[in-house]
Amino acid sequence: MSSVLIIGAKSDIAKELAKVYAKNGFDLILVGREIDELENFKKDLELRYQKQVVLKDFDIVDFKSHKAFFDNLEIKPAGVIVVAGYMTEQKVCQDNWEKSLQTINVNFTGAVGILNIFASYFEEQKSGFIIGVSSVAGDRGRKTNYIYGSSKAGFSAYLSGLRNRLYDSNVSVLTVKPGFVDTKMTAHLELPPKLTATPQDVAQDIFNAQQKGKDILYTKRVWQIIMLVIKHIPEFIFKRLSI
Repeated sequence: MSSVLIIGAKSDIAKELAKVYAKNGFDLILVGREIDELENFKKDLELRYQKQVVLKDFDIVDFKSHKAFFDNLEIKPAGVIVVAGYMTEQKVCQDNWEKSLQTINVNFTGAVGILNIFASYFEEQKSGFIIGVSSVAGDRGRKTNYIYGSSKAGFSAYLSGLRNRLYDSNVSVLTVKPGFVDTKMTAHLELPPKLTATPQDVAQDIFNAQQKGKDILYTKRVWQIIMLVIKHIPEFIFKRLSI
């Protein structure tokens, strides 16, 4: 049976993705920093779904380790999902270069580093799928989160180019753009319930979109309309807004 590799496997969305893919017959390779913390989760998945689950340590910002990580995979996956992400307050980022750099490296540079390797492998195999979890924040820079947003904008552009490159090789690339999601990362925020998805809903939306060969997924779907409006506000008006 095919396996899927999930990068950033300790996040709320990643855990729900693991459940969805295991439920639908995929073995799992769950990777991230201090991944042993998921040992009980691994055992539960194996018991519940009767699928093989492998845990592997991986630091997305340790760029020099990426090639060795790939080479040491005993079984190469049929698909790779990048859920790894980092977000802190805009004010913190703009006043602290280390936080800015961490935001850029986790959300963009590190993802590019590892996906370049898998993309070349899938291209050679002429099969496979890549899913990158970006964000609606990347659709337009706003003063409240433009460092985080710009890192996600870069990732979305990268995935678009990758999709274009790999199309003739029968490799699908899905860009996921969640809006508000009720996770540990957003626990400190007051989110509007009608615009906020659960990790379970996001994971199911991602699986359905990947199985259908979709290119871009907004989740909840209403965010596609919201961001369409925001993207078309003229700049001379937009620069005066606080949204």
